[in-house]
Amino acid sequence: MNKLVFLDTETTGNDMKKDRLCQICYKFEDDVDESGKILKKGEIVTKNFKPPIAISIKAMSVTNITNKMVENEEAFSGSLEAQKLQKVLDENIMVAHNAKFDVAMLEADGVKVGRNICTLRLARYLDSECEIPEYSLQFLRYYYETELDVVAHSAEGDVLVLEAVFNHLYAKASQKAGNLASREVIINRMIDISSKPSIIRKFVFGKYNREKLEDVAKTDPGYLEWLLRTKKEDEDEDWIYTLEHFLGK
Repeated sequence: MNKLVFLDTETTGNDMKKDRLCQICYKFEDDVDESGKILKKGEIVTKNFKPPIAISIKAMSVTNITNKMVENEEAFSGSLEAQKLQKVLDENIMVAHNAKFDVAMLEADGVKVGRNICTLRLARYLDSECEIPEYSLQFLRYYYETELDVVAHSAEGDVLVLEAVFNHLYAKASQKAGNLASREVIINRMIDISSKPSIIRKFVFGKYNREKLEDVAKTDPGYLEWLLRTKKEDEDEDWIYTLEHFLGK
């Protein structure tokens, strides 16, 4: 079975249509024996690139990657590193948090992403009782009590957090699937879940913060109708799918 590759992009901003990547970090999964003991740690690759547009101040404040830091780097599009990464993604399964964003950033520079797993959609799917207040990578890191000594929003730090969060989700998915389910079956199920819009069950903003969408659909469907129009303008497929689901469309 193909290996997993944990990937994170740092970008000029958060607009999937406009912004571009300025850093890539990816890590191959560890080689382990049948008992789960690590035989060899997976290789980590981190590279900076000069994007075709300037890095926003907001992005710099999060990633600490400045325009000056990348001004002498090569462009990612068409580079040898892009070709190398394309081969990696062709031969392996990419794991990312909010994978649709990383896919958009990579494909904007000509790198096509095949099979992939989104830990954001997986976390939502597996949290059927709405126990988790939010699903950001760093929130899940602490919610799942992962034992990591890394710096948040550093390339390697985020990739190691991603790997730890994935391992927790895999264990939960394995338990749900039953002990007889093979790794291949579980991974393929994860890929399938990741390929479809996910249901958002609870608000984390606005006047209905922390309330379940199914409850708001009963008491204030007009608010959901308004939000749906807004999310359609943003082309946010998870929210569109969610709101249409609860509005019965």
